Amino acid sequence: MEKQPSWRHVLLFSSLVVVGVGLVLAGAFALAVALTPTPDIASFASRQVSQSTKIYDRTGQVLLYDYNKDAKRVQVTLGDINPNAINATIAIEDSSFYEHGGIRLTSILRAAIADFLGGSFAQGGSTITQQVVKNTLLTNKKSIVRKVHEWILAIRLEQAYSKDAILETYLNTIPYGGVLYGIGAASEAYFGVPPKDLDLAQSAYLSAMIQAPSYYSPYGAHRADLDTRKNLVLSRMQQLGFITADQAASAKQEQVSFAATGAQGIIAPHFVFYILNQLEDTYGANALESGLKVTTTLDAALQAKEEGIIKAGALKNAANGGATNAALVAIDPATGQILSMVGSRDFFDTTIDGQYNAALALRQPGSTMKPFIYGLALEKGYTRDTVVFDVPTQFSTACPPSAVTENASPCYAPKNYDNTFRGPMTFETALAQSINIPAIKVLYLVGIQNAINLARSFGLTTLGNASQCGLTVVIGGCEVRLLDLVGAYAAFGNGGVHNPPTGLLEVDDAQGNVLEKYTPSPTQVMPQNYANDVSAMLSDQQARIPEYNPGGVLDIPGYEVAVKTGTTDNSRDAWTVGYTPSLAVGIWVGNNDNTPAASLAGLIAAPIWKQAMEAGLPLYPKTYFGAPDPIPATVPPMLRGDWQAYGVPHSLLYATNKDNPQGPPPANPGQDPQFAAWEYGVSAYAASHPGLFVDPPLMVPLSLGSAESTASTTP
Repeated sequence: MEKQPSWRHVLLFSSLVVVGVGLVLAGAFALAVALTPTPDIASFASRQVSQSTKIYDRTGQVLLYDYNKDAKRVQVTLGDINPNAINATIAIEDSSFYEHGGIRLTSILRAAIADFLGGSFAQGGSTITQQVVKNTLLTNKKSIVRKVHEWILAIRLEQAYSKDAILETYLNTIPYGGVLYGIGAASEAYFGVPPKDLDLAQSAYLSAMIQAPSYYSPYGAHRADLDTRKNLVLSRMQQLGFITADQAASAKQEQVSFAATGAQGIIAPHFVFYILNQLEDTYGANALESGLKVTTTLDAALQAKEEGIIKAGALKNAANGGATNAALVAIDPATGQILSMVGSRDFFDTTIDGQYNAALALRQPGSTMKPFIYGLALEKGYTRDTVVFDVPTQFSTACPPSAVTENASPCYAPKNYDNTFRGPMTFETALAQSINIPAIKVLYLVGIQNAINLARSFGLTTLGNASQCGLTVVIGGCEVRLLDLVGAYAAFGNGGVHNPPTGLLEVDDAQGNVLEKYTPSPTQVMPQNYANDVSAMLSDQQARIPEYNPGGVLDIPGYEVAVKTGTTDNSRDAWTVGYTPSLAVGIWVGNNDNTPAASLAGLIAAPIWKQAMEAGLPLYPKTYFGAPDPIPATVPPMLRGDWQAYGVPHSLLYATNKDNPQGPPPANPGQDPQFAAWEYGVSAYAASHPGLFVDPPLMVPLSLGSAESTASTTP
């Protein structure tokens, strides 16, 4: 019988095969290195970008920006560059630059594993030498062959030239955003100084931009991310011994000012940088140098009008002691296409950091969150005419219902913006007049997390969870972006169909091949009848009285327009968002640095919004909302507006089952944790308004039901 090979023999044979294959590959690689011609490093610095990316408006005729046209370069030697700038670049891009021979095997292995697990060739693991090769000699196409070619050329470059020569070439050819190539041009453009005079913080900023120049542009929407990466650079420099801990701490605290970019040759600059960020993220930074033709969704005619309106309105507010800045977004509800984006009153105004795009900033939205909560209540079975009492209410079950003025933790007894209470109100009047107490009660009826989930489906994906937002989500306690908020409101105007906001219609490469094209991706996030109900509630001029009188800043003569305002308690943000089925426009007013404004009173966002809507609506078809469904006579009395049907006044929790509002009333309403508090508020209000009720009011005892004994946390 033939003896079978042992596992040791098999293992030994396998190992020999692996070693043999490895030696063959290594030999082939070494031979390829030896036979590859040495690149001429002298030609790198003089290399010119031959093709620019052109960005057009939606007609394809108006050129918004010609990216990379007339690229700027300033050739400098290493001796002309501040050592901090050199060390910052090495620290964040290639900390072992002076030790390796062109490639780092550990980085290559790590990138290869990441690429294998991710199913792509996205990981670079690139040294500075590889970046020199990649940015000057090779195409942007990612493949194994191209990557191996990059490694070979990097090794040849290291064999032929000194480290300092390679680093000098790198610092003179690397893109720093827009038309800026090399640290000489970037230093002059961003800080107005030659690279020799860069300080530590400025050096860290420049090196932080290298990874993604458009994304980390100080003029784009990601300034906070740029600041974070700058601090990362400083930390790496400290770890590597380039600077001390005190120097790092001081540079992290330094307030660095960037020079304004030139006003020539760019239309709708905030929007253009928004598009450039998207292109860079999708196709890579080098793709912006490859001759792309980009047709955007922007309406250049509308943009010009809205920029003037934002600037005039913001300057007027600032002169009157209000906020100094404003932003605008306009969207087509039927498609989600961005028609206008104005990120500040003036992109080129350095006194307000005008190049910061407030339309993409996270801010607290105030009462503009309320329509989503009321819309969810309609879906759950409530109606526009459902009555809820606007009365002093203690919402925390950790405090007695009588503590209606106690708002210190753990109690929660919020007030309305004018410190008055209006008694019984329908959902429609409470929403139209933006009253807080009814809105918080409606939020309890639908559930905090349910409300957040609905808002997220409308595109407000930056919202936190229920524990982070709590009951304050209905009055703007969690942050959103103006762009997303306008897109969400547009869904109400589009019959409950949400289209993600988009700024691109088509992207073509230099050969005319279509890389991407706008494709609708609608999602029905709310049934059409309930979306129509919300639009009816927000467009009812009579329901707004007396808070907003007909013919005022929320009405557009000749048009049916739904609109909602919002203001944060800390005087940092004021909003107005409104829409028709053909146009949605949102306005934010505040300060870019998030400092409180001297005053947000007087609806300072609403007049700007009205002018913006009046400028935009005539450009698009005149449209109307669908009629809301009639409220059946068979629903419980409180759901059809009859709050006196029970003789003795009661809260909504007494009359309806909050989980099945159109079904029979609850057999034991006192089991609801909020029942005692809601009933106490209604009874107290009835006692102070005896002429308002048919029967004498009955004060509810604090021990009613089991509310106080079974609950101990704020809902």
